[in-house]
Amino acid sequence: MLWLPLLLCALSLARAGAVAAVHEELVNLAAAGRGIIKLDSTSYELLISGNRNWSASIEFTALNPLHKCGPCNQFHSSWTAVAKAWGKAPSVHRDGHFFATLDFDAGPAVFRKLGLVSAPAVYIYPPTEGPRATNNSGYWTYDFDYGFGPERLAQQLSDLTPIPVPYVPPFNWVRWAAISGSILVLGAALCFIAPVWMWAFGTIFTSLVMTSGFMFTRIRESPWVGDDGGWIARGAHHQFGKEVPMVFAIYATLAFSFAMLIMFVPNQHSARSQRIHVYVWSAVILLVYSVLIVFYKTKRTGYPFKLVL
Repeated sequence: MLWLPLLLCALSLARAGAVAAVHEELVNLAAAGRGIIKLDSTSYELLISGNRNWSASIEFTALNPLHKCGPCNQFHSSWTAVAKAWGKAPSVHRDGHFFATLDFDAGPAVFRKLGLVSAPAVYIYPPTEGPRATNNSGYWTYDFDYGFGPERLAQQLSDLTPIPVPYVPPFNWVRWAAISGSILVLGAALCFIAPVWMWAFGTIFTSLVMTSGFMFTRIRESPWVGDDGGWIARGAHHQFGKEVPMVFAIYATLAFSFAMLIMFVPNQHSARSQRIHVYVWSAVILLVYSVLIVFYKTKRTGYPFKLVL
């Protein structure tokens, strides 16, 4: 019966070699995808294979514009940012957890198998072997009540990765430049404008900022731009952070133009000057409203109306 221990040892070595080969292939796929494994039905089964000493976080999404999944595109930028941050972890920890993305077009059979009828979704598969193995042989799901932002995503995934995800929010130069400019304008108002005008200016400025979507994007933790660098989110119910100053500039220009027609033009003593100002500010209003409609048509494909542009 000496052959039985030898057979068991050989089988154990073969199994360990197969697991090591799968792990090496996953490491290479992650490196090729800059931290994210692009899955299809075959590589999905490889990633969640039963004998694994690694964990995996998988994003199920539908990024094809034909699916019109605004939340998918909104969340994908956060997913990419967190995955890239995980790529900065030491390899001894990084290779123990993989980030992956499975698009619906690349693996519809997997979506049907899991019963997924909406996207995005995130499943986290724990190890089945090794020191990090758990009694849960299935998966956990990410709760989107925590938001779509990368900070909360990294925080929640850190409970399941070998070490916390080293995500650091990027420094937002544009936002701080806008804040600094607002402080300078407010300071000038304090120095040169009467108190009643100061309060009026502050009220109008705050109203324009809020109606431009500032609180909407802050509450939903919307990304500053899209995954492809785009400034405008598709869909009337989605908005990127960079849209806020764009919409603010449009609204502020329209408000200023109407104010000029109402307050400045009637005080002109020359009929010719009044006429010129009416033409100029009316043209500005028409042009900027045209820009606003083009902006909306970009967000909502198929909107049939336009003005000048």
